[in-house]
Amino acid sequence: MTTRIRPRGWRQRVMLAMAVLLPVAFLGGFAVFVAQAFDPAEPSPRDTDGIAVLTGGSERIATALRLLADGRAPRLLISGAHPEAGFADIAVAAGQDPAPFAGRVAVGHAAATTRGNAVEIAAWARAEEVRSLRVVTASYHMPRALFELRRTLPNVELVPNAIVPTALRDGGIWRRPMVWGLLLGEYGRYLLARAGLSALASPRRETRDS
Repeated sequence: MTTRIRPRGWRQRVMLAMAVLLPVAFLGGFAVFVAQAFDPAEPSPRDTDGIAVLTGGSERIATALRLLADGRAPRLLISGAHPEAGFADIAVAAGQDPAPFAGRVAVGHAAATTRGNAVEIAAWARAEEVRSLRVVTASYHMPRALFELRRTLPNVELVPNAIVPTALRDGGIWRRPMVWGLLLGEYGRYLLARAGLSALASPRRETRDS
């Protein structure tokens, strides 16, 4: 007598499909994320009403100040600075002379997370009546920064100016687990932001990238 095999229910089939598709989707999305981190889109040369740089490395600050000096915008906000750091200290640490930028740079000290950066930048942009904003941050951080900023500044045009940090430019990247941990962690925080769960990301100030 043969035993009749009962077909699996639809719930089991759905769970099996999810068990296969979710890891594939995660890895596929991560591959795209990494590709953009290593080779971001070329920044637009157009001028904007303002520049906002999210702290996390001296290279970000130096780039933002060069853009300001080149006339890409009339004003700049440095968001998420250390509570005890003034503009002169920040500029010198980035290898720049603060004198030429007097009266054109504001420093925000309140933000400790990317979500906090977005809130701080939005308040400044509204006060300065900014309608277009160049955003300066690391290439791997740009997707999450833009997502959070679009939520707080839906009517402001955002122009990304991504910087590939030294950690990603150095040779031997494929054999450096710390860098891959950085990328994977940032991708996870980006997914949390997309899911509306930004508050679950670490509240500590983010790791410097240069």
